[in-house]
Amino acid sequence: MTYLQEKFCLPVLLLVTCTDRRTARWATGPFTCEARGWTTHSTQPLVLGPDNVPKITDQRTAARNPAMAVFSAITHGRDPEAPAILEATAGALKAMENSQAAEHLGGLLEIGLGDTPARETWRELMGFTNFFPGRGTMFEEVYLDGEAKGEAKGEARAILRFLEARGITVPEEARERIAGCTDLDLLNRWLDRTPHVQCVHDLFAEEPEDTDAASA
Repeated sequence: MTYLQEKFCLPVLLLVTCTDRRTARWATGPFTCEARGWTTHSTQPLVLGPDNVPKITDQRTAARNPAMAVFSAITHGRDPEAPAILEATAGALKAMENSQAAEHLGGLLEIGLGDTPARETWRELMGFTNFFPGRGTMFEEVYLDGEAKGEAKGEARAILRFLEARGITVPEEARERIAGCTDLDLLNRWLDRTPHVQCVHDLFAEEPEDTDAASA
C-alpha cells in the first residue's frame, strides 16, 4: 500500500470483502509491522461483510448504485436470499449505459462469489466478458479454449502448406490427422519436421499410436 501511494502519489485504500462474519471481524485489523516495540507501519482495511452491507434485492435500488449491488451480492453470496440479490444486480448491470463498466463489475462479482453455488446462478444470469484474467471465469473458459483451438488450426494449416510446397503428397487420412489435432506441442514437433521429411509418414515417426487420438 505504501509503495502504491509513493509510486502514483494517490491515496490507497485496501478493501476486503467477506462472506463470513468471523473473518470480517478479524480482517478489520489493524495489522502492524513492528520492531522492538516500535510500530513502523499499520494497516487497517475497509471491510465489507454481511453485518455492514445491506441485502439489495430490488432492481431499482441496485440500479442507483450498481457497485454497491455487486458488493451486496458478494458479501451475501452464501445467504438464502443470494438468488434475489443476484437477479436485482443482473438487471441493474444490463440496464447500464456504460457496457464496459457493466462487464467489469460483472467479472468482479463472478470472482467474488468464489466456489459458491451462487456463482453458477450468476453465470446463468449473465453471459458477458470480464477483465480479470487467470481467475477461471466464464469468459476465460470460452475465450481461451477458442483461442487455443484457433492456434492449433493455424499450426495445422502451416504444416500442410509447407508439405505441399515441398511437393510431398498428403493422403486424405494424413490430412485429417493433422487438421484434427489440437495438441500444440505435437503440432509444433510436426512443424519442426516438415523441412526434413521425405514423405508424410516420416512426420509421424516415433510417435505413440494413441498420442494423436488422445490429443484430438
